[in-house]
Amino acid sequence: MKNTPVITLSQKMHHKQPRLIVGFSYDEALLQIMRKIPNARWSATMRSWHLPFNKNSIDQVHSAFKQHARIDSSRLANKPVLPKVARPKKQKRHLSQTQRDTLNGFVTYLRGKRYSKSTVETYSSLVADFLEFMQDKPLETLTNRDVERFAEGHLAPRNYAISTQRQFISAMKLFIRFRPMTQIKDLELERPKRSKKLPVVLSPEEVIDLLRCTTNLKHRAILGLIYSAGLRISELIDLELQHINIDRRQVLIRNSKGRKDRYVVLSESFLPLLSNYIMSYEPTRYFVEGFNGKKYSASSIRKFLQRSCRAAKITKHVTPHTLRHSYATHLLEQGVGLRHIQELLGHAKPETTMIYTHVAKKDLLDIKSPLDTILVSLTKNQKQEQNVLLSGNNRR
Repeated sequence: MKNTPVITLSQKMHHKQPRLIVGFSYDEALLQIMRKIPNARWSATMRSWHLPFNKNSIDQVHSAFKQHARIDSSRLANKPVLPKVARPKKQKRHLSQTQRDTLNGFVTYLRGKRYSKSTVETYSSLVADFLEFMQDKPLETLTNRDVERFAEGHLAPRNYAISTQRQFISAMKLFIRFRPMTQIKDLELERPKRSKKLPVVLSPEEVIDLLRCTTNLKHRAILGLIYSAGLRISELIDLELQHINIDRRQVLIRNSKGRKDRYVVLSESFLPLLSNYIMSYEPTRYFVEGFNGKKYSASSIRKFLQRSCRAAKITKHVTPHTLRHSYATHLLEQGVGLRHIQELLGHAKPETTMIYTHVAKKDLLDIKSPLDTILVSLTKNQKQEQNVLLSGNNRR
């Protein structure tokens, strides 16, 4: 029926619990019915009614509205959304004094090799976990099997990502160079294969919606620059005003991943936003500054990005790096060569840039599905057959 109101059912996590979301356009009669359903609650943050996600709640909604509205359950999955299992909080490590001295020496060794701060922290943390797992076993007796046991008994049960396990193996390769007296053989240490997941990419329309829904000027400038220049979040945070050249429309990215410098293009359409932001906030050293002129925090960017995504009704899992992925993919779709994209992104290897060929639509859209080809062929044959019949000399 044309004027029958529609009740839309969906599922969502709210306060770490799966909830049944009941959505409908404002209607006083429907509101009265909704208020009578047991356990129904209104959420101001979600701006919708919700109930516990279970079969009983779904049946209650169907029973209450069956004569008053059409129920659309197409957005419900077969299984409820379950809360993510929180990783146990990190307990204080119990290391012997000898292990602490070894670990401090390893940190100094990594710094001497000029590894980045984040790499030093990640590698030393993983090696510290390994040493704690081995308890008081002497370094001289450690073998490749001990490394495997740590992966099996510590990393896997805690659902660490494959990338973390690869980082652990890389850390151990450096550790045994720092302490070569172990029985661990470098050549036999194998990293697990990297997961071949395609990056999440926003459409150009979603990018514009995201920026429009970011009402805070400072936040919009941050997201605008990350996308328009394809920056990593660390590059955005470390960017100094002196490295933004408006006349040449270039941004110098200093000491990025791999200790490399590179230039990226400053978008012409971003200039008015940039000017407005600088005049309004008057940053002194960094492009974006936190309290007392210090560097802005990455967690703050991630938080307001999620708010903007909700406002723009973008349901994809979006992170600051998603904007960088989108930048690269959109360049490829515009016909920019992979070599130029590699330079703009600061990738050391062309293989890293090649992943965007799997998500770009430009060439894929030129490929016709066999179904389309068959239908076109059949349509053409039917027309020819029809033409024969029409042109036939059909006398009675």
